[in-house]
Amino acid sequence: MATSIMVTSLAMICLVLSASLANGAQSCGQVQLTVAPCIGYLRRPGPSVPAPCCNGVRTVFNLAKTVSDRQANCRCLKSTSLSLPGLNLPALADLPRKCGVNVPYKVSPTIDCNKVTY
Repeated sequence: MATSIMVTSLAMICLVLSASLANGAQSCGQVQLTVAPCIGYLRRPGPSVPAPCCNGVRTVFNLAKTVSDRQANCRCLKSTSLSLPGLNLPALADLPRKCGVNVPYKVSPTIDCNKVTY
C-alpha cells in the first residue's frame, strides 16, 4: 500500500513538472535543480565550464519565453547566488557567455530583475 501511494505521488509530481516545463514556466526549485551542476564550477572556476552546467544554463534560458518568466528566473538566480556561500561572482556573471547563451544581463546579487525585459 505504501509503495502504491509513493508511486502515485511520484507520478503526480512528474506530471506537474512536465506540464510546467512544457508551458515554459519554471518554479525557482526547478531552475535551481537545472543549474545545480554549475555550483562546483562557480566555487572553483576552471578553464572550461562542465557540459552538464551549460546544458542547464541553456535549458533555463530557453524555457523562459515571457518577460514574466525571465524576471522570475532572474529573481531566483539572484536569491540563489545570495544563499550559496563561496561563489565566484565574476564567474557567475560570465557563465551564460561561456556556455554560448546570449543573456543581456549579468547574473549577480545586485541585479534589478524588474529591469529584465528582453
